[in-house]
Amino acid sequence: MERLEVKKLNHHFGFTEILKDINFTLNKGEVLSIVGPSGGGKTTLLHLCANLLDVEEGSVINTFKSSSFAFQEPRLLPWKNTIDNIALALIARGEKNSEAIKKSKEIALRFGLKEEDFDKFPKDLSGGMKQRVSFARALVVKPSLLFLDEPFSALDIGLKKELQTILIDMISKKEISILFITHDLMEAIRLSDEMLLLKSDPGYIVKKFRFDLAQNERNDRYVYGKSAEILQDEEIISTFELELK
Repeated sequence: MERLEVKKLNHHFGFTEILKDINFTLNKGEVLSIVGPSGGGKTTLLHLCANLLDVEEGSVINTFKSSSFAFQEPRLLPWKNTIDNIALALIARGEKNSEAIKKSKEIALRFGLKEEDFDKFPKDLSGGMKQRVSFARALVVKPSLLFLDEPFSALDIGLKKELQTILIDMISKKEISILFITHDLMEAIRLSDEMLLLKSDPGYIVKKFRFDLAQNERNDRYVYGKSAEILQDEEIISTFELELK
């Protein structure tokens, strides 16, 4: 079975210990979130799992057939238009240009872009439209595993919900597995099968939370209720420094 397995992972930047003894497994068809305060090592952990940083101590074993990454910033190439930005990975893996363009137009429409947006360059797109393009680029290759680095943090409520709904539809159809990081508990509760709480200095996992209700059955009442419940957890209070002074 395809899976991502992290064992006894440690990481340092110079003499500073960033991550300590990280252990978890993400199986095919699951969604795993890592939550914690800013500066706690979440992005470093995600980059290690995605092979964007070299593993120094411990191991990261990734048997997923393919993966892609959506960053917090869209990171579009400014000299390419919307469709060419989406088609980049398809062409890089050897698909014919005409087929890559066809697939890119189809997924662009699925992500709420219009035909008049296809020839626009990043400078002509709003922040929300750029993020739509970023998601479409990550998903057009139909990855087995998707890495997400706080991709909803700068979005308005409507667009955030729209993109999350697309992901939830893919999750419910078992089309994708996801590892993502966030500091937003409600976001993690809405999307995750399991949520890992990462405490900082150095980053280490202090608690795991499991959500058994299917993502497409989680309404706002469920998400708000779970959020209120989890916010009473002592480890959450300590990690996010929620104690009243």
